[in-house]
Amino acid sequence: QVQLVESGGGLVQAGGSLRLSCAASGGIYSINDMDWYRQAPGKQREWVALISSGGSTNYADSVKGRFIISRDNAKNTLYLQMNSLKPEDTGVYYCNADIVRPGTFLQDSYWGQGTQVTVSS
Repeated sequence: QVQLVESGGGLVQAGGSLRLSCAASGGIYSINDMDWYRQAPGKQREWVALISSGGSTNYADSVKGRFIISRDNAKNTLYLQMNSLKPEDTGVYYCNADIVRPGTFLQDSYWGQGTQVTVSS
């Protein structure tokens, strides 16, 4: 059974940095696109960044130049390096991965449970 487990969240002062990780495990044949999303209190979940299996990246305008998404395909792990954090970056951060399970040739979308990031002013 596929699982995504995020880690690395916490409390940080404005201007600080955090590095989030998301480890995928279970029945995995391959992983295509991987994304980070976040949800602030009282707001809808929003997309933050994407990385393709080949390493191409894309970012929301709100984090461009401050966040860096990366992945280690050998470890099935996704990362988000967050620099110059602002109070408005506060929220629960979720990873999402498009995973092909062995023998299926079909892609399904999986979510982690989320990790809390709090940026104090």
